[in-house]
Amino acid sequence: MKDLFEKCYSFKRDQEAIELGFYPYFKAISALDGPHVTVNGRDMIMVGSNNYLGLTTHPRVKEAAMKALERHGTSCSGSRFLNGTLEMHEQLEASLAQFVGKESTQVFTTGFLTNQGVIAPLLSRTDTVIVDRLVHASVLEGVRLSFGKVRRFRHNDIESLRRNLEASADSDGVLVIVDGVYSMEGDIAPLPEIVAVTKEYGARIMVDDAHGLGVLGKNGRGTLEHFDLSDQVDLVMGTFSKSLASLGGFIAGDAAVINYIRHNSRALIFSASMPPSAVAAVNAALEVIQTEPEIRDHLWENTNFLMRHIVELGFDTGPTETPIVPMIVGDDARACIFWRLLFDEGLFTNCVVSPAVPPGSQRIRMCLMATHSREDLEKVVEICGRVGRQIGLIS
Repeated sequence: MKDLFEKCYSFKRDQEAIELGFYPYFKAISALDGPHVTVNGRDMIMVGSNNYLGLTTHPRVKEAAMKALERHGTSCSGSRFLNGTLEMHEQLEASLAQFVGKESTQVFTTGFLTNQGVIAPLLSRTDTVIVDRLVHASVLEGVRLSFGKVRRFRHNDIESLRRNLEASADSDGVLVIVDGVYSMEGDIAPLPEIVAVTKEYGARIMVDDAHGLGVLGKNGRGTLEHFDLSDQVDLVMGTFSKSLASLGGFIAGDAAVINYIRHNSRALIFSASMPPSAVAAVNAALEVIQTEPEIRDHLWENTNFLMRHIVELGFDTGPTETPIVPMIVGDDARACIFWRLLFDEGLFTNCVVSPAVPPGSQRIRMCLMATHSREDLEKVVEICGRVGRQIGLIS
């Protein structure tokens, strides 16, 4: 018998990168102030955060969280199923259902748990789930925990989806799952076509809209509003750790479906509920999104400014059409070098290498925030251009 921990003791990849000075992960931040952070005593521009609307530092959001902390303490100390349901949880669920245009909503403690806790109980051994190849890892984890048959279709390829639906004709039930906005590519799913072909075959559809909520749509209601499909998508999932400035996730849909999930989801029943301060922050963020649309307008102004200049410099940004701005490098080592040089110049970015993305598409991933100043973005452009030329990414 081999020692179970042998693979742990022999794992050296991280230490090798640390010794070379190119390890881009687990960077400790000592101070966080929206678009600026402090790392090792240095002020840096944060362009690696999913805090799209900058609401983590919004006065109304912070005040709501502090009041909830004072009133309810730090934790509910139990699951929603037993002692962990507060009135404010139910108020948030009602607000979210109205916001995304669905009958009912169930809140989970994290976004990752949401996908785990929704997908697994919905699929039996006689069902099939069909997912876009680039869906978030939490979707794949939920699929893995289910008993259903799994099929994958090529990214945003409607004909590939159709072939998989045809091949699933003998299944009792079929669920198609896509992201609204893909977190590494920054592109938007072609939902009208996906919904049409899914309904043609009598399947159900779920959209993970973690990166669309607060960003897309006339009122910030996400990808479904962007395409005017709120009544055509069966389930919509979202997270609170991005535009909604907190921690947690939710699933929204028909009341009967949400009720079934509520009573059959292990991830819900056996996890402690969202702490009061986190719930209050989401409620306040929802109010801000609906009453201060100029914040979203500023986000898109920043996005258009940075994208225009990054593309003009000659960077390959792939298919992005959202505040997610990748700079594709195409090689693990080169991506880490690029990240390190940007880091040394004061930019906090995300280094994404395989297998997180397919080989050949390794990248530096940046995300825009509504609270970035024009001066911030001008510095980002200048530094990216100078470092990109230094390592031969652009001419």
